[in-house]
Amino acid sequence: MPQGGKIIAQNRKARHDYFVEESLEAGIELVGTEVKSLRQGGVNLKDSFCYIEDGEIFVHNMHISPYEKGNIFNRDPLRVRKLLMHKKEIMKLFDQVKQQGYSLIPLSLYFKNSRVKVEVGLCRGKKLYDKRADIARRDAKREMDRAMKERSRY
Repeated sequence: MPQGGKIIAQNRKARHDYFVEESLEAGIELVGTEVKSLRQGGVNLKDSFCYIEDGEIFVHNMHISPYEKGNIFNRDPLRVRKLLMHKKEIMKLFDQVKQQGYSLIPLSLYFKNSRVKVEVGLCRGKKLYDKRADIARRDAKREMDRAMKERSRY
């Protein structure tokens, strides 16, 4: 994510379940009440994913809560939303997803100069032993940090 952007939401589960090989920035097609809801933090990226159809990229299962004061202008919270990327980028991603078995996962949602951007990751799934290794590595680092903190006290 670039500097100066305000993070709206992050998909922490994606980093746990996938190896992120590459990340790209994309715009997203929203209506006004959805943007207002995003400003209040009403979004969930947990089970969302992207797919490419007819040369266009869409995000599926991204839940944006209805805006409280939106009345008739509110849309379906789980509707499919179109992502805005250059055609060459989309075709490059399409080739990698089809040939190498990668998945496209939204990693974060943020504001960049008053526009909403999505960080899309080209991800490869982790196996159970990979997840265990990550947890063991994180625990070992936590223990080392604790030991260094104890040692620096004296």
